[in-house]
Amino acid sequence: MVRITDTVSIDENELVYTFARSGGPGGQNVNKVSTRVTLHFDLGESPSLSATHKARIRRRLPGRINREGVLRVVSSRHRTQAANRRAAVERFAELLADALRPVKPRRATRPTRASRERRLTEKRQQSRKKQDRRRRPDAM
Repeated sequence: MVRITDTVSIDENELVYTFARSGGPGGQNVNKVSTRVTLHFDLGESPSLSATHKARIRRRLPGRINREGVLRVVSSRHRTQAANRRAAVERFAELLADALRPVKPRRATRPTRASRERRLTEKRQQSRKKQDRRRRPDAM
């Protein structure tokens, strides 16, 4: 089980891995061994997530989910397939945890009087500076 939050866990059987040759570290090993790991997770077919969780993940991670509803996470940072596999699972759990975290509603605020006065003072100074550049004495 991959633990996402306190209440959400995903069964390892729902994750599909594909392997390819990696361009990362590994010396001559890079040309021989498939160390790059791509984790595929079929969001639509997952029994571990509720419909609201799926909708929230789709809304928050649109660039990682393809038309078929499969979420992809790629890892090629490490030299071994096992390390990249662990890294992909960790990144997957982080992504889903962030996507499932509720958004804190923004409270509308207004600028303080001091900040408005500072802004206007800076604008006046900038304006004077530019006006001084325009006004040239007819000394030439």
